[in-house]
Amino acid sequence: MIINSGNLRTLGTAFLASYQRGLGRAPTDHQMVAMTVPSTTGSNEYGWLGKFPSAREWLGSRVVQNMSTSGYTIKNKDYELTIGVDRNDIEDDNIGLYGPMFEEIGSSTGAKACELIYGLLKAGFTTACFDGQFFFDTDHPVILEDGTTGAYSNTGGGSGAYWFLADLSPQRALKPLILQMRKDWEFVARDKPTDDNVFDLKEYRYGSDARMNGGYGFPQMIYGSRQALTAANYATAFAAIENMKGDYGRPLGMKPTHLICAPSLRESGARLLSAELGTNGETNVWRGTAQLMVTPWLA
Repeated sequence: MIINSGNLRTLGTAFLASYQRGLGRAPTDHQMVAMTVPSTTGSNEYGWLGKFPSAREWLGSRVVQNMSTSGYTIKNKDYELTIGVDRNDIEDDNIGLYGPMFEEIGSSTGAKACELIYGLLKAGFTTACFDGQFFFDTDHPVILEDGTTGAYSNTGGGSGAYWFLADLSPQRALKPLILQMRKDWEFVARDKPTDDNVFDLKEYRYGSDARMNGGYGFPQMIYGSRQALTAANYATAFAAIENMKGDYGRPLGMKPTHLICAPSLRESGARLLSAELGTNGETNVWRGTAQLMVTPWLA
């Protein structure tokens, strides 16, 4: 191939098309558990996380429900993936493998959101959320009906494979986690003869970059456990979500919809949610109570 601006433009267009194909096939598992929040600055503050607002009977003047009850902030981070194409490969028409490679770049960058969000789920047993407690903890603070401070739990603890039970109803605008997007993935080429990488290293560079980050939303919407995935432990998780209450004893109306687990728990999860009978021949009362979601990002 003769290297000139026209051929390089054609090559860059082909690389971009391959990248976009891969990006379009990237996994979207994160959309189930995380709400996407746009960002226009270096960080976003989520003071409203401290409240699940509720309607009240209008007696006398209106009561303003203060949404700024926490100082939880998510700072955006920069991410990039760059590949170098040797000038000799272009001159020798040895670029057949670069198409699949650029597709993989697109898939890899698109999958970063899944890596972020499910990494947060796994770290939630030892990482604080907006209320200062670990996201999965036994003593999240809540105001009881009598005005005193109590606690609620959204974890079973343990040290085995990860599994989570969550209310991911499509009717709910809120999700347990947050994907904060400052700038989506953008494809960039440095393939001009005057670029330092071309002049000094005879290498054309192509890459993609984005600004984003993930964070914790509402622990009330999800229960995390590393105990064995048994009917008894699932029942505890189900009751915790179903009976979850907000401040002053207000029922939150949560209904578990998805059992999310690591691949190693696929069989246990499928048996729990699909089998007609339990391990001892009894009727499996948990059959069909949630949808099984097995994700490799929890492996």
